[in-house]
Amino acid sequence: MIKNILVIIQRSNGDVLFSLTLINALYEFYDGPEIDLLINDDTYPLAKLLPNINNIHQFSYKKKRDTRYKQEKLLIATLFRKYDLSINLTASDRSVIYALLASKNSISAIEKKYKKSWWKRILLNKYYDFDVNKHILLNNLMPLRLLKIDHRNIQSTPKNSSHVLNKVYQELLDKGIKNFIIFHPSAQYQYKIYPNKLRSKLLESLNTLGIPILITGSKNKIDSMIKKEIPKANNIYNLIGSTSLEEYFALSQLSLAYIGMDTLNMHIAASQNKPIFAIFGSTRLSMWSPWSNTLQKGAKDNKPIQSYDNITIFQSSLPCEVCGRVGCGSNHGKNELPYAISPEEIFKEVEKWFLMNKKT
Repeated sequence: MIKNILVIIQRSNGDVLFSLTLINALYEFYDGPEIDLLINDDTYPLAKLLPNINNIHQFSYKKKRDTRYKQEKLLIATLFRKYDLSINLTASDRSVIYALLASKNSISAIEKKYKKSWWKRILLNKYYDFDVNKHILLNNLMPLRLLKIDHRNIQSTPKNSSHVLNKVYQELLDKGIKNFIIFHPSAQYQYKIYPNKLRSKLLESLNTLGIPILITGSKNKIDSMIKKEIPKANNIYNLIGSTSLEEYFALSQLSLAYIGMDTLNMHIAASQNKPIFAIFGSTRLSMWSPWSNTLQKGAKDNKPIQSYDNITIFQSSLPCEVCGRVGCGSNHGKNELPYAISPEEIFKEVEKWFLMNKKT
């Protein structure tokens, strides 16, 4: 009898969001078990918005640097044999060890290479290869297949509270905004960000559509820098740093479409089935493209421009300076990536969609 479950997600915000379909399926199949998470502390603001979660354990890389093994000892003492089932969605040695210690019934992603994962294959009850050529949603749903739990390949999204939704809606009305498009110019890493000169040209073109363009972002260092670079125009609303993550979910739900970087906000829009115009750098599309719930698929190949369902992806067609491939999936330690995506190309696709929907 499974009464409590630990789900381990020691990666990024995107991984946490893409775990929700798994969590919901476990909650329904096992008739409301207590589900705890073990996450990296920088993903906590998102994790606390997920439904059906009992408790959240946090791992801090800062604490690891400052206190060596003290944090690990405390976590192990907290988790040791406390769960009927542990599921680890990352193949790292640390997260696999946590899964093994948390429950005798452990499932984990592992590396395909036997030299790296031989001991994991021996100790884990069940395991699956983490496939970098498969979408992250499909990777995260593999434990359900091993447990023989029926599911659909749908990216779930946290439900907005009516209070937050109404608050955001009223704030928009107070600004005279009803219909609008989100433009999200930032990302977690500098190498994923569309350069300022090209971004400004794109925004100048978007301003001509005659519809409010809401610029979104957080208060971190990268976003604060971008906030200063956003050009002023009559249809441009610079909201960087003015919304919480929970408010952003509501803002995204109310929007007509998403334009912007390959980042969490793009995946939020996809989970809400919004039209998306996504600007990619070197990211591996097969794993991290926006997921279409309608078609139940993402993009498989790296191409300069491609569309499926209500999603259009623009990706730099310039080959990587290090490995020579387009969309190699790595920035190789570089802080910037040269783009060959023109603002005109992006605007052309957005304008075509906008005029078509304006007529209907």
